Amino acid sequence: MRPLPRDLLLLGLCLVLAVLPVSAAPQYVVSLVLFVFMFIALAESWNLLSGYTGYVSFGHVVFFGVGAYTTAITMTRWGLAWLPASLLGGVAAVGLALLIGYPCLRLKGPYFAISMLGLSEVVRLLALYLEPLTGGGMGISRIRPPTPDPTPVVYWAMEAMAVLVVAVTYAIDRAQFGLRLKSIREDELAAEAMGINTTAYKMYAFLLSAFFPGIVGGIHAYYLSYIEPDSTFALLYTINMAIMTIFGGRGTVWGPVIGAVTLYLVSEAVWVRFPFLHLVLFGLVIMIVVLFMPRGVLGWIATRRPRLVPAGKEL
Repeated sequence: MRPLPRDLLLLGLCLVLAVLPVSAAPQYVVSLVLFVFMFIALAESWNLLSGYTGYVSFGHVVFFGVGAYTTAITMTRWGLAWLPASLLGGVAAVGLALLIGYPCLRLKGPYFAISMLGLSEVVRLLALYLEPLTGGGMGISRIRPPTPDPTPVVYWAMEAMAVLVVAVTYAIDRAQFGLRLKSIREDELAAEAMGINTTAYKMYAFLLSAFFPGIVGGIHAYYLSYIEPDSTFALLYTINMAIMTIFGGRGTVWGPVIGAVTLYLVSEAVWVRFPFLHLVLFGLVIMIVVLFMPRGVLGWIATRRPRLVPAGKEL
């Protein structure tokens, strides 16, 4: 199918906005946009599995954390450069997904969600107890030299990851692969009856959704130059991925982008003004959206203006 002019326009606009802060904005704005890119990549990765197949993951942060620790260990112990180390983090995340994918994907509904949550806790505890390798509770510090400033290169790397994940999701959404994933989401038994190898397609989506957070986790570890288990495997990362995707519209290309940009900027603005109440206010915003826009922003727009959504692209 040919790309829609609207989609190309949105992608071009994102690229134009992405290059402006590096040369024109203060350091705070550059860092702010950098984390927006990070959450776009994470939310879109979560969407590849949970949005398109319906298998909701409560432990997707495990791939982010494995990528971060793989990058930190290979950089500090092997002297590997940050870029190949980050790519190796993505490979390690895929390896973990291969290991646990088949048994976990046989579970459905809340059982799969709880199994992923348990997996993230198990890996976090392993990072705590394998002190000779991971530094235990002290974590790994001085992952990179203090100079030069890594912000510009990390900014471009995060932008590239955000664009790449959106582009991959766009290609999947407009291909038979995406249609088959959606059929699994709607009725897995009916998809199997139609001859779709649901196990294989779920595994493909699972591996893709693990690969990108692994790389992002590695880039994040290089940027911070310090990681430790509790913050690296924090459940809040998974919650943010899920909420951002649901807010924008799960199972769509641009829903996670809208959710990540909107909610992260709102969260940052509320935190600056109400440092002790920002989580409460942020939670209220999410509750209002879930109650009045259960299909996300794109779903709400579709019900108000159906012509904005192309034929055959139900949300």
